[in-house]
Amino acid sequence: MTPDTRFDPDAAGRKVLTLDQALGVRRRLRRARARLVFTNGCFDLIHPGHVAFLQRARSLGDVLLVALNSDDSVRRIKGSGRPILSIEERIGVLSGLEAVDHICVFDEDTPHHILRILLPDVLVKGGDYSPDQIVAREVVERAGGKAVTVSTAFGTSTTAIIERILKGGTSPPGPSEKAVSR
Repeated sequence: MTPDTRFDPDAAGRKVLTLDQALGVRRRLRRARARLVFTNGCFDLIHPGHVAFLQRARSLGDVLLVALNSDDSVRRIKGSGRPILSIEERIGVLSGLEAVDHICVFDEDTPHHILRILLPDVLVKGGDYSPDQIVAREVVERAGGKAVTVSTAFGTSTTAIIERILKGGTSPPGPSEKAVSR
């Protein structure tokens, strides 16, 4: 018997929420005194750095909601060649990650509007952000939440991966390969 390895859009769809549905989740979490963790991004060509970041973010609370830039939003932010993966594909990958509880797609360039509505307990961005670069940090903090940055051991980016592919696809040596070559 062969395992069924097809993408299940219904399973992915169960994690995807409208903003109204996300607000309902937020209200239930408040009543239960559970912590909502929020992050956002394009998450185009998800790599180990993304996975480690999302796992760290999830560990900061009870439920992780990822606000995902729409295709139009990604194009405005990153340029006409992006995203590489469509919104459906990015949702498919994110929804397969255990750390991700919910996904909410937004079309604006920043998640400021969503953050003003949801007021998460924890707003998380990557270690490449300084506190003053975190969109709506002050809104979240005024409501009693906190904004944090988390770093991971992976120093890669989707842009760097795309550049590597365009240069012929050579990958830098991984940690185990570096240790062997000494």
